[in-house]
This record gives sequence, structure tokens and C-alpha cells, in this order.
Amino acid sequence: MASPESDLPAKIHPFARVEYRYHAWRERRARERGLRATITPFPGYGGSGWVRVLGRVLILPQKRPSDSGEFASVRGWRSFAGIPVGFAQVRITIGGVTHEIVTDRGGVVDVVIPADLEPGWQRFQMWVEGGAAVDATAFIVSPDTDFGVVSDVDDTVMVTALPRPLVAAWNSFVVNEHARLPVPGMAVMLERLIRTHPGAPMIYLSTGAWNIAPMLARFQKRHLFPRGSMLLTDWGPTHDRMFRSGQQHKRDNLERLAREFPHIRWLLIGDDGQHDDAIYTAFAKEHPENVAAVAIRRLSATEAVLAGGRTLVDDHSTIPWISASDGAGLLQQVREHGIIS
Repeated sequence: MASPESDLPAKIHPFARVEYRYHAWRERRARERGLRATITPFPGYGGSGWVRVLGRVLILPQKRPSDSGEFASVRGWRSFAGIPVGFAQVRITIGGVTHEIVTDRGGVVDVVIPADLEPGWQRFQMWVEGGAAVDATAFIVSPDTDFGVVSDVDDTVMVTALPRPLVAAWNSFVVNEHARLPVPGMAVMLERLIRTHPGAPMIYLSTGAWNIAPMLARFQKRHLFPRGSMLLTDWGPTHDRMFRSGQQHKRDNLERLAREFPHIRWLLIGDDGQHDDAIYTAFAKEHPENVAAVAIRRLSATEAVLAGGRTLVDDHSTIPWISASDGAGLLQQVREHGIIS
């Protein structure tokens, strides 16, 4: 029988092969210790007759309780301690029908499944390796919906100053998740947008790794951000390059949303430290019918230095363009443009 590595594409970057072999070695060691794989679902989305199911199959380290019996606060590095299980067999039961799918080499589930579900948040089940069923969720968009929100996360929702490598490493691997701070006013603005437009999809599109998705969900709940679908990425080498392109990840998913929901006009929210300005401008030029407005949070001078500078685009003639230093300022301008009452 062919080995899992033989299922890799014939042409694949050497670093990707090294990464796969390393994780395969870690997986063997973990299974020798009796650990089993589990699936971590991520909130997906869907439309009439289909659902985009997202998740990841991992072997997770056992959590150790503190002296008080409670689990200790989670530091960033623990989010990356799981071992991805490549090419794992996953069962998904949705709409009363069970589907069998296979993860990619990084253990990621990203698949569109046919299903007729009612609009709004819906639940379904996922299994791996005969384990217990895990509840997953997806937001189903009504065909009558004509407005949605796409928001960046780093320095837009959560203060991270992510682009600078050393700061990124500190924030991702060291900082306790309870020490992460929300951008002032952003939770109020996003909540007001979703309340004004019932049934609008809320999508968090970030260059952050899938590893932080559970932490991000807890952060959003703790700071009262509206619940939303997540589109993160898998850090590390791809089949043709050493490092995955975060900018391309954002461009690809915006294009995909335009194809999947041609009737929706999106409010695109980002900041001026991670190329959001340029990415949103290019998307608005190509798909003006799919953009209601662009809202850019201006970083402070200190944040801009940590983020490696600002990215500014002068051509904002295609669609309404607003900018402010926090959520309160953006909310006021969004109201002035008639996007909310």
C-alpha cells in the first residue's frame, strides 16, 4: 500500500516535504504514547444548497489543571502545540446525510458540501478515527441578503502589531491570551452593523494561522464581538514556495466570496499596516458591485512602527472610503454614509 507521503504532489517545495515528514514523526511519537486524533471545527458559512465546512484534525497535548483544579490560562505557544494529522479520514453529517472527506497534508478541512439548511447559524457533526461526535457550526446566508461584513483581525479587531517578525513571534507564542487587547470601539461598531442588517454574514478574514482560531473565538466572546465565520490560513510552506502568502490568502477569499454571493455588497474593514488598503482597493476596482464601502483603521504612530510602516493607496474613487483611528470614529462615518441608522 502506498504511504501517505506518496500522495503528495510530484512537484512540491522541499521545505513542504520536510515539514510533512517532521509532523509525521511527531504523530508517530504521539500515537506510541496512546494519544488519538481529534477534530477542531471552525465556524464556516454557506448559502442555498451548500455549506463550506472548516476544521482541522490534530493530536492535542493533554491539558494540565493548576493547583486550584482549573486549567491554567493559555499562552500563545500552546495554540501551536497540536500535531496536524495529514490525509485523515473525516465523517461529516449535515442535513441528515453523512459525507466522507480527507484532510489536506496539514490536517485542514476546507470543503464545500451539498446541504439544504435554513438561514442563520446551524449545527452539524464531525467525526475522526471513530471518536466522539464534535459539534460544528456554519452561518447560512439567505438568498435575500444583500449586505455583509468582512473584517481583518490583527490590529483591526485585536491589537497585535503582527507584521514585524519578532513582535509577531512574541504575540503569537508568548503572550497570555487574556492579555490581548481589543481595538477600542470595534466591537460596538461590528455589533451595530450586524444588528442593523439582520441576517448579514460576519466574516473574519485574517492572515493568522488556524492554530489561533479557538483563542480568537474566546477573545471575541470575552470582548463582545459579534459571532462570525473565520477564514484563517495555514502557516508554513506550500507546494511551490517556502512561506504562504497572507496577501494572496486574502485576495483569493475575497474573490471566492464575490463568486459565492454575487448579490451581496460587502463592507470591507481593515487597517493601514497590513496591505488591506491596497487589497481592498484592487478588489473594489474589479468588483465595484460587491463593495458597499471600505473602512480602514489608522494605526497610531507607535503601532505603525511595530507593524513595519503604513500602506497607503491614493485611488479611492471607486467606492465610499472611510478612515479613523478607532471603532468609534469608523462608526460615526459608517452612519454618515447611511450604512447603519
